[in-house]
Amino acid sequence: MMIQQQRQRIESAVTEMIDDMDKTHLRKMQNEMHLCAAKCCQDDTSSVDSVQRCVDRCSTPMTRAQNYVQHELGEFQGRLQRCVMQCNDDVKVKMPPSPSEEQIAKYTDQFERCAIQCVDKHVGLIPSMMKTMKKVLSKGPEAIPQV
Repeated sequence: MMIQQQRQRIESAVTEMIDDMDKTHLRKMQNEMHLCAAKCCQDDTSSVDSVQRCVDRCSTPMTRAQNYVQHELGEFQGRLQRCVMQCNDDVKVKMPPSPSEEQIAKYTDQFERCAIQCVDKHVGLIPSMMKTMKKVLSKGPEAIPQV
């Protein structure tokens, strides 16, 4: 139950971040991509291939931005998972070979407290991660690292 609450905390914080990123940066890029692609399709003298190449060029900045955001989120989730795994390892090391119910309860509690600290720490990192990502996105498509 407790772990579920923490998972929901992280998910809603990340969802909030993605929504914000979408409204402030990604949606504008998506709009530009569609307008650009529509222009490509208005050219009735071009071949199918050159129209397709034009459309592909239009979607490059958006694809790069999405890949960058996904990559950063993946890194974030990886760090959080490693933190929780470390809690698990620390508790496993302390646990005796055949623990009593009481010992199991004690170690489960230790693990949960440690996992909550991981979540607190990572939820706390979201604002600065967001600021960095927005800074990168606002520099334009060329500045977005290819991941």
